[in-house]
Amino acid sequence: MPVVETVSGPADVAGLGQTLMHEHIFVLATEHLDNYGIGAWWDEEHRVADAITKLRAMRAAGVSTIVDPTVWGLGRYIPRIQRIAAEVPELNIIVATGLYCFDEVPHQYEHRGPGLLLDMPEPMVDDFVRDLTVGIADTGVRAAFLKCVVEHRGLTPGVERICRAVAQAHVRTGAPITVHTNAFTQAGVPALDLLAKEGVDLTKVVLGHSGDSNDLDYLMRLADRGATLGMDRFGLDVYNPTPARVETIAALCARGYADRMVLSHDSACFMDYFGGAWDELQGQVTPNWNYHHIHDDVLPALREKGVTDAQIDQMLVDNPRRYFS
Repeated sequence: MPVVETVSGPADVAGLGQTLMHEHIFVLATEHLDNYGIGAWWDEEHRVADAITKLRAMRAAGVSTIVDPTVWGLGRYIPRIQRIAAEVPELNIIVATGLYCFDEVPHQYEHRGPGLLLDMPEPMVDDFVRDLTVGIADTGVRAAFLKCVVEHRGLTPGVERICRAVAQAHVRTGAPITVHTNAFTQAGVPALDLLAKEGVDLTKVVLGHSGDSNDLDYLMRLADRGATLGMDRFGLDVYNPTPARVETIAALCARGYADRMVLSHDSACFMDYFGGAWDELQGQVTPNWNYHHIHDDVLPALREKGVTDAQIDQMLVDNPRRYFS
């Protein structure tokens, strides 16, 4: 049977069960945390315990696996995730490698690479491949997929370089890819164009945040190329309210696209984007932006719109399983 790497080791792909394909546990900037968080809004033990409680509740709701695309730029720190995974052993946590950048490459790659000050093979490819095949840092945890970004600024030179490195790591290893896209600028189109030119199997690509759009023509255009649509920001009504997201998914299911969509929230146990106001934000500003919204509210709404249980299983179970096979 095919296996997929998780924080706790290899797991049978056939046993992944219900999978939320885009959830973070923590989004933290190390320098932000170290300089302004400790002693102010960050308490390590409290936040680890809180994450364990939230993930146990998620598992109790029926979720067996979460796919966490937290990479460099979002604060990936695997030892913290290992602590949490050890306390929630019944939940698979799958982690990523790649870079989260909207424009320029990090300075640590700026002068190293083909034709640069230090002329050498693209170092990002080797770093990503190492994460996938050897392990992340000295943790022994292997990433199982790749992550890059095409945002509203489009394929800037830095973004293009990162995306090409991700594509080359995919070609070398076969690892699938998730792309953070801006649906309002229809960034999924240039993302797929670039990946296709680099030889990527587009059936192994999830276009994250596609669900921010209700443009069926745009979404079908992406899915018709083989890519999977990430309908993955449920609860973030500021981008697209839940009723509209539900209508769009139902319309796509009616047109035969249930096999090319996955579901998620893009939420977290804690994000430092809001400093110490994360709990206040979730309670007052985005009350549905949590790990339970899909099971509590979205699935019943989809059924009311005519989406069948078989189609829901396709989006929550079968499509993630195919992605990692």
